[in-house]
Amino acid sequence: MSEGSRGSSLAFGQVVIGPPGSGKSTYCHAMGEFLGRLGRRVAVVNLDPANEALPGPCALDIAQLITLPDVMGSLGLGPNGGLLYCMEYLEANVDWLQEQLEGLKGHYVLFDCPGQVELYTHHNSLKNVFAHLAKWNFRLAAVHLVDSHYCTDPGKFISVLCTSLSTMLHVELPHVNILSKMDLIEQYGKLAFNLDYYTEVLDLSYLVDHLASDPFFRNYRRLNEKLVEVIEDYSLVSFVPLNVQDKESMRQVMQAVDKANGYSFGDQEHRSLEALMSAAVGADFHFSSTLAVQEKYVQSQDKAVEEEVMDL
Repeated sequence: MSEGSRGSSLAFGQVVIGPPGSGKSTYCHAMGEFLGRLGRRVAVVNLDPANEALPGPCALDIAQLITLPDVMGSLGLGPNGGLLYCMEYLEANVDWLQEQLEGLKGHYVLFDCPGQVELYTHHNSLKNVFAHLAKWNFRLAAVHLVDSHYCTDPGKFISVLCTSLSTMLHVELPHVNILSKMDLIEQYGKLAFNLDYYTEVLDLSYLVDHLASDPFFRNYRRLNEKLVEVIEDYSLVSFVPLNVQDKESMRQVMQAVDKANGYSFGDQEHRSLEALMSAAVGADFHFSSTLAVQEKYVQSQDKAVEEEVMDL
């Protein structure tokens, strides 16, 4: 099959991206098992040449082509430069990837990608690989994971919003932003606002005002206002909360991604009209899932306060 040819059937999947430690490999393993229980044939493809401790089996591993330790040892590069080289090498040998993916026809594919932020904000190799996948009839959604602990620090959350927006504009795929590790959020500290403020990215002027209470950030208020204006002008960034231990949370994320890559409307899986409409509308389940997580968070905070009072 030539690079520009289109087969008779579509292949659906996700490219799982995000900074180091955001839980990409854990997500791929958990989502693979979750979708498998629903009857989908799932294949995990590891595109991270630095990932040597996969949490579960993968159908295809970039280590068969190139690894980061080999590049660093032979070329004398550091980890960042080595990763860029590996992705450029993958782009140059994209025929190898196409040949390997031929054996995964009929599978829903989860691509576990590297964690270097530059790869998704201004470097073009992975973006070009994704473009090749589209030519090979893959219908993909980018699933961008962000650790939920950034919500507890307004300055870091603004940085996350800027990074997410830059990634969405550069990668050029249907995009779902995820706040991962929601089961740990109560351990990170008290949120300044309700959780839906962060997931829906509501009026960010309140966040700037909150930052201004810090003597350090007070000096950078004008800069923060301009960054917030850019984010709000595009009006693209929002988040879906995720706890991989919670089946309902996994279902909400699955529906958001199915809506983004078009799987809900394909012929891969029989769906009732009710299921189809729930994926098409989307807002109801997103709102209810956020409320459920918020309720758990508030309960944990109230319990912590009660324990402090009892200690007194």
